[in-house]
Amino acid sequence: MKTTDVRRDMPLLDKVIYLDAASTTPTPKPVIESMNNYFYNYNANTGRGAYRMAIRATQELELARKKIAKFVNSDPQEIIFTKNATESINIVVRGIKWNKGDKIIVSNMEHHSNLVPWLNLQDQGVEIKIIKADENGVIDPGEVEKTLDDHTRLVTITHINNSIGSVQPVNEISKILEDQNVFYLVDAAQSAGHINIDLKKLKADFVAFPGHKGLLGPVGTGFLYYARDSYAELNPLNLGGSTVENVTQKNFELTESPACFEAGTQNIAGYIGLGSATNYVGRIGMSKIERHSKKMTKIMYQEIQDIENAHVYGSPENIYGIVSFNIDNINPHDLAKILDEIKFICVRSGFHCAMPSLRHMGAYQLGGTVRASIHYYNTREEIEILCETLQDVSKLIET
Repeated sequence: MKTTDVRRDMPLLDKVIYLDAASTTPTPKPVIESMNNYFYNYNANTGRGAYRMAIRATQELELARKKIAKFVNSDPQEIIFTKNATESINIVVRGIKWNKGDKIIVSNMEHHSNLVPWLNLQDQGVEIKIIKADENGVIDPGEVEKTLDDHTRLVTITHINNSIGSVQPVNEISKILEDQNVFYLVDAAQSAGHINIDLKKLKADFVAFPGHKGLLGPVGTGFLYYARDSYAELNPLNLGGSTVENVTQKNFELTESPACFEAGTQNIAGYIGLGSATNYVGRIGMSKIERHSKKMTKIMYQEIQDIENAHVYGSPENIYGIVSFNIDNINPHDLAKILDEIKFICVRSGFHCAMPSLRHMGAYQLGGTVRASIHYYNTREEIEILCETLQDVSKLIET
């Protein structure tokens, strides 16, 4: 598929220059159509009926799980449906039985969703050890290795940082942990659908995925990869319908994963749409997406950096899909509003739910940054319009 083909499936791109893929992405027509097909033709609950529509709904939901598993190279039984990456992370945080004195290693470049839930464990006597990134927002695997000790239970890190786009060495860290008795969680919120992820090669115990970002799926969808060969034991976050095999007045027996983690009626249409979305991204081709995004990221970084009063964060050699910047003497929110009002350019502004990372990069005191983030549907022309508009705004601020 060409960029023009994808844009044709996303009508809203005719109205705006959409540069906020790191927050959410437009949903392609075929994905919406797959969801509408559920509502129009077999809108029944799953796993709860012997009639044909209920059977079809169950089959289509499990087919979606298989599509997702194939896309990330995992077993379908390792895919737990969630409503977003945040919920996926919290399932792990609250599902592991922690002991006083346990240590968790996390970076200072995390989204709040992969930091705040771990910090909350400090009330249980769990120690949170923060690894600091370098000046470009990249974690040194050697620092992780040096921090490991006999009390370390888990290491967690984002694959691509959401505030400046720095790519973290998740595979190198995986190798360090391979012979360690330590759980490993990767937050793939900004890498899924942008960079090829092979879960068998990554060898993490857990990987948290959203559906509504790089995977081009609907909002309110996501999934947690829970490796079958992991020795980690998780207790379900919620209990209820679908999570139990047998119940008496005094006890109950849980079903096997993933069912035991998927209590109650699920977002059936959403997950069917997510399965369709992974097929759609697969049709584009991950290699094409990667080439396109790397090229556009470097162009955008360089052209914004060339603006006299602009400050760009991170290194062009190690950011992907995201360019975070500021212009002297203008608040990030004001700049984002100006871009929208002048040229209908949609960018994110502020702290991006990642305050520690922006403190580290020296942007916190500025009110955060403006963040432009892209996907395969973005064009060189759109990048040029953004940069030309920034140049004009910069000159106005000078005068």
